[in-house]
Amino acid sequence: QVHLVESGGGVVQAGGSLRLSCEASGSYVSRYSVGWFRRAPGKEREFVAAISWSEDNTYYSDSVKGRFTISKENAANMVYVYLEMNNLRPEDTAVYYCAADQHLRVVTKKSGFLQIWGQGTQVTVSS
Repeated sequence: QVHLVESGGGVVQAGGSLRLSCEASGSYVSRYSVGWFRRAPGKEREFVAAISWSEDNTYYSDSVKGRFTISKENAANMVYVYLEMNNLRPEDTAVYYCAADQHLRVVTKKSGFLQIWGQGTQVTVSS
């Protein structure tokens, strides 16, 4: 079973930057595609970005394209997935979660079927 732990959230002023980390561990973890999602107060969960397990493909929502970058680093029995967030806006304020699945399409299009989630990390952008 794959286990995910997010870190790197915090409070930042509008226009600032943060880097979130998702530490993934478990069997065959390098064969999992990983996505970042967020949930703002009173709103539905929203897809933010995803990276395929092979690192050949990355995906972004229109709201973050050009400002956020997802990347992946493989280590011994661990995978780290980063979300570099630049030019942050107050509307980026949310709890950010990473999630994983062996099927990329589940991460990018069928998030309701995702079963592996981290605990979330809070990002607050002040105006």
